[in-house]
Amino acid sequence: MENEKKFSYQVIDTESKLKDFAKTLEGEADIAADLEADSMYHFKEKVCLLQMATPKANVIIDPLQVRDLSPLIPFFKRHDIRKILHGADYDIRSLHRDFSIEINNLFDTQIACRFLGYRETGLEAVLQRRFSITLDKKYQRKNWSQRPLPADMMEYAAKDAIYLVSLANALEKELEAKGRVSWVHEECDELTKVRAETSNGNLLCLRFKGAGRLRPRRLGILESLLHFRQDIAEKKDRPVFKILGNDSLLGISKLKPVSLRELERTKTLSRKQVNMYGDGLVECVRTALEIPEKDLPVYPRKKGPVLSPKVPARVNSLKRWRNMKAQELE
Repeated sequence: MENEKKFSYQVIDTESKLKDFAKTLEGEADIAADLEADSMYHFKEKVCLLQMATPKANVIIDPLQVRDLSPLIPFFKRHDIRKILHGADYDIRSLHRDFSIEINNLFDTQIACRFLGYRETGLEAVLQRRFSITLDKKYQRKNWSQRPLPADMMEYAAKDAIYLVSLANALEKELEAKGRVSWVHEECDELTKVRAETSNGNLLCLRFKGAGRLRPRRLGILESLLHFRQDIAEKKDRPVFKILGNDSLLGISKLKPVSLRELERTKTLSRKQVNMYGDGLVECVRTALEIPEKDLPVYPRKKGPVLSPKVPARVNSLKRWRNMKAQELE
């Protein structure tokens, strides 16, 4: 295993460099990848760095400089090249959303760790356990859209991908010894199908936790508040949660304040938030209260078969059997 302090990486910030790197992937059996995004800092999140590593190369691709990553698409899609990621769900969604990249032949090292019974499956914990390598995660929530990026942040990013090939090989040997390789492949194949959620003109409240418990009138208020928050967040280019929190909007939807004084009494907002957004929030409530009953949103309910009273007992029995089998497999 390479010493964690002795490694180098290439920054790819032009189309010509990207095309040259893509040519080197032709004969590779493994490609490791990771990414950094800016969901904590902007209204629309985006991939800000794409780190890729092979046994021969370690690169950091800057998508803010190189907008067209199409030279990489064929290699991510090929079935004869293993793509190694750790906790790949978010990465798969983001790469497809921003660059139309689809991934085949995925080996998710976090999924592998779970099937091996690891209690801690974060990359930092796994690398420490397997290779005694310590990753400093202090930059995980930093603003990766800033340019130029400090050298220590670039080095942090490079380290996330460089160890994945060695880690995957070590984990696969463990899986083979336990006869669980096919389990991981099955889960990984299913994971490659995930995609980023899109509203597609649907109600915003349908993706809001807790909305399903609201009656139509309160749901209508919530929908109005969500649009208000989204408009402000888009104008300010900030994440919606940094404008107004979900708990605040849910509380306002339930209490239905129609004046600033009533809004203050709900104690759902800080004084600063009331001063900044109070008038708009109250107007949202007033407008939603005037919506005719027939036009109010209704949270869709899934209609399923009527279950026998014996079903809960059967489910609990199956859970006990599952837990017993899980303990046997550890």
